[in-house]
Amino acid sequence: MDIEIKNLGEKIPDDEIKRVKALGCLWDKRYNDVFNVRVITKNGKLKSAELRTIADAAARFGSGEITMTSRLTLEIQGVRFDDIEPLREYLAQQGLETGGTGAKVRPVVSCKGTTCQYGLIDTFSLSSKIHDKFYKGYREVALPHKFKIAVGGCPNNCVKPNLNDVGIMGQRVPDFDLSKCRGCGKCRIELTCPVKASRVVDGKLFSDPEICNHCGRCKNKCPFGVTTKYTDGYKVFLGGRWGKKFAFGKPLEKIFTDENEVVDVVERAILLFRDEGIKGERFADTIARLGFDYVQSKLLAPEVV
Repeated sequence: MDIEIKNLGEKIPDDEIKRVKALGCLWDKRYNDVFNVRVITKNGKLKSAELRTIADAAARFGSGEITMTSRLTLEIQGVRFDDIEPLREYLAQQGLETGGTGAKVRPVVSCKGTTCQYGLIDTFSLSSKIHDKFYKGYREVALPHKFKIAVGGCPNNCVKPNLNDVGIMGQRVPDFDLSKCRGCGKCRIELTCPVKASRVVDGKLFSDPEICNHCGRCKNKCPFGVTTKYTDGYKVFLGGRWGKKFAFGKPLEKIFTDENEVVDVVERAILLFRDEGIKGERFADTIARLGFDYVQSKLLAPEVV
């Protein structure tokens, strides 16, 4: 619902608008003293009690409306400036906080991961670790620009990891035992493959590495045991973005097999952006300026003991 103009106060000073924006409270420019307040989720997941608290807070302090952002946070609409602090205090009683703005690590986006039939990795576990270590732990770390991270469970790309500053995608890399292949006229792998990477060529299964996206849909589909061995892992993309400018992230050449390795490379990417980025440029621009090979070498360099 719209807030009635007659109930509005005086225009809020610009420095106060800037201050509360850093708290996740965005000025609604239609009105003098009305804000939309972002409530952070760890990865798009909320408990029922938390949802009830947010709904109650929207009724008490806002217009009664809640919107969802593209980053899986919730915005309580129509909050008067004088109600911002009472609202934040009310949310804090349930462990909820506002935020999600500024030139820093933004809230992490995650798909459903292994609760989805196609999920290959535990996205909620990984995104929770990234949220705690970087969104919360790096809260005071100033970056050249905002830094967005997404964790997707498989190559279906639902949360678009390759359009984030750093994106993580679940992988299932096949290790086909071609000695067991009988060159069936109707190959079950060929029939199963959703991207048509696999086919029988000269009596043997062939999988084109330029097409295969490691979705793992062919696992155990061969009745003769060709497709039983796989390695589950993580592909990491760098330099994706959307908005006024658009760029697909480029994957690192390594497929990671350990969650802690992924967290480490995310940290290296953030710190490289902090140290070598230029104020006002996105990570995609930093990579373009420095060169992908240079950035990759820094991120994959052996840890100095």
